[in-house]
Amino acid sequence: MPASAQPPASLHDGPRHIDVYLRVLSALMLRDMRSRFGGNYWGYLVQVLWPCAHLGILVGVMAFRGVKAAITDSSMLFIATGALPALAFQYVSREVMKGYLIHKPLTYFPQVKKFDTVVARCLVEIVSSFLGLTLICVVLLCFGVDPRPADMFTATTGYLAALGLGIGVGFINVGICSVFPGWVLGYILIKIILYMSSGVYFLSCFMPDEIYYYMKWNPVTQLIDWVRLGYEPTLPVQVDYLYVFGWIFGSVTIGLLMERFVVRAQQ
Repeated sequence: MPASAQPPASLHDGPRHIDVYLRVLSALMLRDMRSRFGGNYWGYLVQVLWPCAHLGILVGVMAFRGVKAAITDSSMLFIATGALPALAFQYVSREVMKGYLIHKPLTYFPQVKKFDTVVARCLVEIVSSFLGLTLICVVLLCFGVDPRPADMFTATTGYLAALGLGIGVGFINVGICSVFPGWVLGYILIKIILYMSSGVYFLSCFMPDEIYYYMKWNPVTQLIDWVRLGYEPTLPVQVDYLYVFGWIFGSVTIGLLMERFVVRAQQ
């Protein structure tokens, strides 16, 4: 019997595997941040500033047309409560798909798996979303607008739900574009239709009941109503939380199944 017994190799493989995986994710995230707008980290700043520019354009259009805010005393806050959850969903669902296509050549390295590129882009987009949210809150404060909701829990969970739905739909988009790369362009049309009909510029609950009934089938509309309910608890909105969570968990499940049986099958 040997004097000093060596521990099983599996005891060392676990921490080593986790360390390699974390290094791969961090490298993909850093590469992802540098691949935006010009190939340096300043380009990533443009990505974070874009929601502020989007908000400024919409507020300028409302001011030019003389449209008053339906809730709150500020047009900026009203637009922000609608645009932020909608943009969080759209950016994540789109960028996860684009990240897979951009980083696909890296999967020729044995340490990098296709799903790693998706996870890295999800993490980057989540960080970007919260940085953009923080920046918009600072801008609102600079204009004398209080961005704090009346019900912090409701507004926060609504925004997190928008991110969750974006991740789930992004997984599905990855599965589709792994077979049909042209889906990147097709999803742009769907994204525009969803954005225009979700109630970013108006309150969906003030539409006629016949129209509001069909608008509620759009989960993004319910996400916007969810966030705005945190700012105006007396709004006559009807958020079907079970329906929204069904979309989130259903899309994540379908996306993971597509990653397992569709994405991995592509060479």
